[in-house]
Amino acid sequence: MTHELDAIGLLCPLPVLKARKRMQALAVGETLVVHTDDPAAVIDMPHYCNESGHELVGQAQNGDVMVWTLRKA
Repeated sequence: MTHELDAIGLLCPLPVLKARKRMQALAVGETLVVHTDDPAAVIDMPHYCNESGHELVGQAQNGDVMVWTLRKA
């Protein structure tokens, strides 16, 4: 199952903090798609996945918005 998180307009560290909270509620293997426009997310989201053990499945740019796909470990 895929879940969505709109973190547009939020600045560091809020996108990662909200993603972490949402990931806690997911079952292993479920995915969370996070939309951000904070330039720091380019560093923060991969770092969060690396530290937490979750898989960064993908990232894409859609105009000013970065779209991150995370899979719960």
